Amino acid sequence: MEEPVIVVVGDRTTADSSDKISTETASDTADSSDVQKNGKDKSHRIHSSPSDDPELQDEQLLLAATLVLDAKRGRNMNFKKDDKHVKSYQVYHHFFFRWSLYFFITVDLALALVENPTRKGWQWPLWATIFVELICISFFIYRIVHAAYVTETTEFWKDTKNILVISSIVLMLIDIIVFVIWTNNVEAPQRAIRWSRSLRPLFIVNFSDGKQVRRAFRNIRRTVPDIMNVLILFFLSVFLFGLLALKLFGKRQVLVYPNGHDYFKNYFDCIWDLYVLVTTANDPDVMMPAYDNSNWFALFFIGYLIICLYIFMSIVLAAIYNNYKKNLKNEIRMSVYGKRRRLASAFDILKVKRQNHYVVTHHRWCQFMKKVLPGKSMTQIELLMRVLDRDGHNCISKQDFLNLADLLNVELTEITDRQTILEKTFPRMYNSKYSKCTQRIVRHRFFRYSFDFMIFINAFFIAFDVDNADWFFLSIFTVEIILKMYTFGPKYFFIRFWNSFDFFVIGSALIASIVEVVIGASNEELRTLDILLVLRVLRLIKLFGSIQRFKVVITTIINIGPSIITYGGVIFVFYYFFAIIGIEIFHGKIHYYGYNESVVEEKNLWCGNAALKDSMFYRFHYCNNNFNDILKAFVLLFELTVVNQWHVLTSGFVMVTHKAARIYFFLFHLTCVVIVLNIFTAFILEAFILEYSLQRVPKIESQVEATIKELGLGIGGSKVRSKSVVGDTLELVDNEQLPESQDSQTDGDVSDTDSIEDFSNEKGLKFLLKKRSRKKVEVLLQQMFEGEIDPEDEGPSGRLDDLYPHDPLPRKMTLEAIT
Repeated sequence: MEEPVIVVVGDRTTADSSDKISTETASDTADSSDVQKNGKDKSHRIHSSPSDDPELQDEQLLLAATLVLDAKRGRNMNFKKDDKHVKSYQVYHHFFFRWSLYFFITVDLALALVENPTRKGWQWPLWATIFVELICISFFIYRIVHAAYVTETTEFWKDTKNILVISSIVLMLIDIIVFVIWTNNVEAPQRAIRWSRSLRPLFIVNFSDGKQVRRAFRNIRRTVPDIMNVLILFFLSVFLFGLLALKLFGKRQVLVYPNGHDYFKNYFDCIWDLYVLVTTANDPDVMMPAYDNSNWFALFFIGYLIICLYIFMSIVLAAIYNNYKKNLKNEIRMSVYGKRRRLASAFDILKVKRQNHYVVTHHRWCQFMKKVLPGKSMTQIELLMRVLDRDGHNCISKQDFLNLADLLNVELTEITDRQTILEKTFPRMYNSKYSKCTQRIVRHRFFRYSFDFMIFINAFFIAFDVDNADWFFLSIFTVEIILKMYTFGPKYFFIRFWNSFDFFVIGSALIASIVEVVIGASNEELRTLDILLVLRVLRLIKLFGSIQRFKVVITTIINIGPSIITYGGVIFVFYYFFAIIGIEIFHGKIHYYGYNESVVEEKNLWCGNAALKDSMFYRFHYCNNNFNDILKAFVLLFELTVVNQWHVLTSGFVMVTHKAARIYFFLFHLTCVVIVLNIFTAFILEAFILEYSLQRVPKIESQVEATIKELGLGIGGSKVRSKSVVGDTLELVDNEQLPESQDSQTDGDVSDTDSIEDFSNEKGLKFLLKKRSRKKVEVLLQQMFEGEIDPEDEGPSGRLDDLYPHDPLPRKMTLEAIT
């Protein structure tokens, strides 16, 4: 059986010259007695030479490289395939323009901080805010025009997100023009309404660069129709119980709320109070007047809560979870199809026919990869082909080529990449006997265990307020960080979350302690810096990672981190939309002047509005919860999201405006709490169940990862026969057993989430395979679902659902169709 091979750069190990083979043509004349890993004869190795493979034109190579990079990065624009538009398409996705878009969207959203109404001293002149907004809109226009230029015309106008961007720009320009005319020509005008400001968050969702947030919105859009049946039945139940409540309590004159307000006298008030009761915010307050009149009335409210809260709301969550899971699986499947179609299109450009099979030959592979990975050495290009060429035919079949995007997403490191700054700068010192001894100590697991124990002791001293020990623990933890950074280097030190956390906590605590010593601990304002010292206790979370029962929880939290940011973006979009509308409706209705009763009585300052006199809103001291600027609006919306007392907050704004204001707060609660937060809950459930399942099954690997491990090309691989590259020749040499890093031994173990691979004895080019615990949930799901899809399956012949509604790449795309 043939042993796996790795490419080693700079290996001083020698070998018999008879073992030398060529990386290109010599491999075609290799010993026909070689046997494949699966036991089949290699005598049918495909022979080719540059003369058999005519040079591809730069336009073809550029198009193929662009398709592969799109597959790697998950892009799905259906761009025009001629050379001019392909180059413009690459410019469109250049990091400068992408980050410029993020910058201008941020600036456009941040204008709400300085536009009227805002905090005192923050307001900019009208002409300044309009000028900045016009600059942002100009860049948005450039961006959408650029997208229209590189995209197929018919597909561009069928894309809903492009229509929304153009419509938003037009509406914003109209609003600006009307607003400027109104403020300049109307005598003593009232504050004009800038209604288009609520459209600003749409740019986050609808530009192609915001694909993760757009995917979350797409899940919400798909889920809502599926749960409408449950919501309709729920609201019908509320309406029915509202009728019963009106008949039971409406005509009882003795029933009133403690503040003297009518008790279920109006049908719409009945519906409102009962809807709030489903959120439990006014329980048992809404029941008490009826309960005090007759204890039997408690049965009405108990029955209502059982049906509408415990049954219907649970069914809503179940429906959301079920549909979210279905939509998520479709998203991943369509993502796999989209990736395969782009790779298949690139393959059709590069392929040549050899022995009745279409393949990408070695010669064309090298041409092509110079476009995909400009600046990379031929050694790396050869190594990538070695991974994909599983049959050893010196060419790549279509099935293997479809794994190229996954391969490019695996980090490839060279000897110099794995060297620390000190090793590069002072190699003799870093590789000296005493330095190596220090590194071995730091890499040993007992070094980590010792400092974990010191964390526990430190928590004990903090709990019993032993301040004299602060400097001792700060000193030893500082030494720990210095030793780790010396051994692993800053790059690989900070790549671990807990190392970054330790650096921040210990560094902040050290600075805080030094400042207190210099200025004096008696200064009470500086004593607040002691809070930073308590953060050291959070390092105890690392210890829980070594306990099996906590492993799933901690791993889930680590994996969902990026997705939390995505859903945070979704929540921000809704918050900004409702905040701007709330500012326009409720600005100036409520103010905060403090709660000095004598001053309030004298100046009639009941939250700045006499209508709130003796109200629960005032008595609960909620005056600072208002819509007078964007920041206060965000805080108020977060309080409404928490739900508790949200009906009291609503009542304050109803009292200063009209009962119709309830519609605003109802829509916010239904959108952000019932739908968005439940979808986020469904995501957490799916992530936890996935991680819980993976703890009990073998690690899920992609085909590329499995091949890399089989060949021994990963960090910490097993004993292999390596190839030392000298010019265009690969020398086959036998290496010693490569020492396995501690991490490779505990793959996926959360207890090693703060450990770092030992690269000190690794040789040559190696792939750095990420652990399961460091992969995104989406990557894990993609690997799971990809196993359910036939390797040759490129998706349905029609459109890829509505995930890629504008990607009509044919299933079997020919070279002529592309070029």
